[in-house]
Amino acid sequence: MKYFMAALCMLFMGIAAAQNIKGKLVDESGSPLEDAGIFNKTSGQHSHTDGTGHFVLDRTSVNDTIYFSRLGYATQTRVVSASDFQNPLTIVLQESSISLDQVVLVSEVNALSRVVDVDVKTNPVKSSQEILRKVPGLIIGQHAGGGKAEQIFLRGFDVDHGTDVAISVDGMPVNMVSHAHGQGYADLHFVIPETIENVNFGKGPYYAEQGNFNTAGYVDLKLRKSLDKSMLSTEVGQFGTRRFMGMLNVIDSENSNAYLASELYLTDGPFDSPQNFNRINVLGRYRYALPGEQELVLTASHFSSKWDASGQIPQRAVDQGFIGRFGAIDDTEGGQTSRTNFVLDHSKNLGTGKSLNTMAFVSHYDFELYSNFTFFLDDPVNGDQIKQFEDRLMAGVKTVYQDNSANLGGMEFKYNAGIGFRYDNVDDNQLSHTLNRQELLERLAYGDVDEMNGYAFAGAAFKSGKFTFEPAVRLDYFRFDYINKMSELYDSGSEEKVAFSPKFNTIYSPTENTQFFLKTGIGFHSNDTRVVVANNGEDILPAAYGVDLGTIIKPVDKLVLNATLWTLFLDQEFVYVGDAGIVEPSGKTRRMGLEVGVRYQPLDWLYLYTDANYTHARSTEEADGEDYIPLAPDFTMVGGVTLGNSNQGFSGGLNYRYIDDRPANEDNSIVAEGYFVTDATLNYSVKNWTFGLIVENLFDTEWNETQFATESRLFNEPTSFEEIHFTPGTPFYLRGKVTVTF
Repeated sequence: MKYFMAALCMLFMGIAAAQNIKGKLVDESGSPLEDAGIFNKTSGQHSHTDGTGHFVLDRTSVNDTIYFSRLGYATQTRVVSASDFQNPLTIVLQESSISLDQVVLVSEVNALSRVVDVDVKTNPVKSSQEILRKVPGLIIGQHAGGGKAEQIFLRGFDVDHGTDVAISVDGMPVNMVSHAHGQGYADLHFVIPETIENVNFGKGPYYAEQGNFNTAGYVDLKLRKSLDKSMLSTEVGQFGTRRFMGMLNVIDSENSNAYLASELYLTDGPFDSPQNFNRINVLGRYRYALPGEQELVLTASHFSSKWDASGQIPQRAVDQGFIGRFGAIDDTEGGQTSRTNFVLDHSKNLGTGKSLNTMAFVSHYDFELYSNFTFFLDDPVNGDQIKQFEDRLMAGVKTVYQDNSANLGGMEFKYNAGIGFRYDNVDDNQLSHTLNRQELLERLAYGDVDEMNGYAFAGAAFKSGKFTFEPAVRLDYFRFDYINKMSELYDSGSEEKVAFSPKFNTIYSPTENTQFFLKTGIGFHSNDTRVVVANNGEDILPAAYGVDLGTIIKPVDKLVLNATLWTLFLDQEFVYVGDAGIVEPSGKTRRMGLEVGVRYQPLDWLYLYTDANYTHARSTEEADGEDYIPLAPDFTMVGGVTLGNSNQGFSGGLNYRYIDDRPANEDNSIVAEGYFVTDATLNYSVKNWTFGLIVENLFDTEWNETQFATESRLFNEPTSFEEIHFTPGTPFYLRGKVTVTF
């Protein structure tokens, strides 16, 4: 009899092991919790809640230990019983201070994003510029009056404005292909910082859902779907700075909610010639959800900005006392830009572990920029001012099917597959020689661009013991069309190309607090349509080949360590050419690097973090000593400390960023100087009011935010000179802030 009972028990356990646990996670008010983590400590299986708070955790057995976790909530532990398989669970998480012990190291290739979420929650971004700085090792710089996209540095790349980092917001691409100012141009100023929920990122070309520009990595900002409270905020500071921001709940019912957010930002900057900068943002978001079935999110936003700029100034003009560090050679630089977006996100639950997600967007964008990099080098009479302009319509759709409980020949696995397209119609893409923003002297390039990218991808995750194997593949089709309006006759060119991008990632998780990973894959960045057509389709989609070997370890509840050795080979590098104001192809390159990071929270109110990154970057087609990659940093370091982690009383923090000296040209004869800059915040919260101080460059360091080796000539010089041209970094900059929630 006892053997019979034992057999029945084993049979039951086997049935239970093949079953899934379903349920939902809610907060204490009953509101669903999206993207909460569910982790099976016993088997290593993991899942996440959808937009309606529901989840499915497969391959779970009786007596397994399950963690339910989300940042800002106390982690809950549950031992599985037989009854848990019969009815969906409802797990209520209690709100708690943000803490590292709420992070569980699941077997995901972008697991570090979950850890960095703590950085975002404990020290939220204070400005649009700070959004990208949350990615470990990513450094940014501004050099055109605050209205243009930032210059980006990551993994030994001078990415310029986005040539090698794919940037998106809730899946909508930000990078602009065949842009008037440069390939991959990514302007994130249409995002209101307070609307950001978290920053999802990954380094290297290892992610099948990421396509064009995903070589050094990708960044996807996730916006809030709903507001806990409405908010009004105002800032006033030095240099004529004023900022007004509001977020208001307009609908808050059982199945739907909506909010409006807006921002007005004005500043003159620290420059001798005022920037006259203004930016306005408006966003509206509506969400409708049927719990456990489907979710629909509609988003509409508009952004507009205008500014004047002092541009990049030559070092010799400052050394000779001709101008000060915040002076200008040509203060008629500047521009205006706007972007209007309509985005639809729809998620449908198709049954046990299966879902279908669709995102569609339409965006209208215009851009007008006036720059003068070389002053009087080419035109000694009128100067060398250039105008870059375009008017763009962008549209796209992506649909992804996901199955977290697939079975093939008795082998259980997860997989996803997606298909989509992106279309860019760019009218009047032009480069012109102008005078004082008013007079058109000569058209240098003028035409219309049509670029289409269709793609499909698929990936799977197979778990075997402590190992997870994730093969994936992506296929991209591009068509490039260009009509050259400079020609008297109809001049149209067209090229097309296919890119095949396989990936294979392996994760080994001996415990829930230790993870080792090996990532391999191929990515690519596209060339500008005008270059593609002019070169008759040669080097259209240069590939990037990458390998990462690393680990993430959580030795104690409130300490996380990470380290990665990596290498990346590019078929074709893009390098900024200062004297032409363009990015040009410049041959094959190889990078090897080491990244390390530490996050430590010894006390609930004390959080410390630091990330250090070393890269050896060289061209493979040039002689030794002439193979440096201009402006590619070899060492960067960022970090900080946050004090206070409550809704009442004092809180604040210090953050620093460091970038080493780096070559400004191919033989390292001109050097871009590094810098170390510290920012600080101090807040006091009482009831629903928060009073804050924000200090950029706390120690008033003299630093250059962006630097280029450029050949230029001033109006009184008989010959030209090549040297560092720079935009000075912000001096000590104090702002006060008042926020009220209701």
